[in-house]
Amino acid sequence: MGTAIAMHLARLEHDTTLWASPFDERVLDALRVERRHPALPEHLPESLSVAAPDELDEAAKDVDLAVLGAHSGGARTLAQIVMKDAPKLPRVVGIAKGLEPESGRRISEVYADEVGHDHVVAVGGPGLAPEIAQGLPTAAVFASTVPGAAESAAAAFAGPTYRVVVTTDVAGLEYCAVIKNVAAIGLGILDGLGKHVGFDYKNAKAALFSQALAELVELVVALGGLAETAMGLAGLGDTLVTALGGRNRLYGEIVGEGTPPEEALERLVERGLTVEGVHSARDVDRLSRETGLDLPFHRQVFRVLFEHASPATLLELPERMKR
Repeated sequence: MGTAIAMHLARLEHDTTLWASPFDERVLDALRVERRHPALPEHLPESLSVAAPDELDEAAKDVDLAVLGAHSGGARTLAQIVMKDAPKLPRVVGIAKGLEPESGRRISEVYADEVGHDHVVAVGGPGLAPEIAQGLPTAAVFASTVPGAAESAAAAFAGPTYRVVVTTDVAGLEYCAVIKNVAAIGLGILDGLGKHVGFDYKNAKAALFSQALAELVELVVALGGLAETAMGLAGLGDTLVTALGGRNRLYGEIVGEGTPPEEALERLVERGLTVEGVHSARDVDRLSRETGLDLPFHRQVFRVLFEHASPATLLELPERMKR
């Protein structure tokens, strides 16, 4: 996603540098020689510079806007690495969708801890990296509690194929980004089950999508977010696109086909893919217990991933469906 966003910003004629952290060295040659990320369909714009891990000081010189593209488990580590050689980051945009595994803190909070200020913008809404890389139409939500911060970042990102709306509901947006990952895994499991037995399960998928969304809204509101955030781009929109495509849905499909969850995850990791939804399933289960909510769809996904429940049990629709 970091590469896709860099490509987008370069196409908007911003002076953009794509810096590869020490964890990105496996793709550095492809970025520099082939001018393409192995996981993306489009070549890098000619104007986009690529910097190696030891070139951070030059890449971040006089930086106005820093986009941090680590996954949630590596967000703090990335910020700490960056701050060693680029101690002044006046504006930060975080694009990870998850919670810090060790602390359960939201990513905007993690970045604020490390950069030393609150001018941090969280990004939500439907945004598959391959489509952003290709310049296909996308709409996103930018959130910050600092007046003008989200608007300023949105102005830098906005373009003919990238529409941005802003909100102050940072908590709602970031919790939506966590919960939707679990929905995508569950609906992917249905896809895998369908492939295995020759059915599409369209009725069941529609019913469980509705159930997943209702549970998302309920949990987001219980955690202090707004229902309108959950029912907009950040919740409904991101849940839909993630359930239609992406790594979390793919992981669920592999599990639904009968592959043990641990093995399915190993397969995708070997391909260089991060599946945020595995951590998200643990987070949602914990948050539902902390808030005292009954979330049967999300609980069943958790049971399939971590308690050896059969994927087919997802076809047993909850006795009390949400309206």
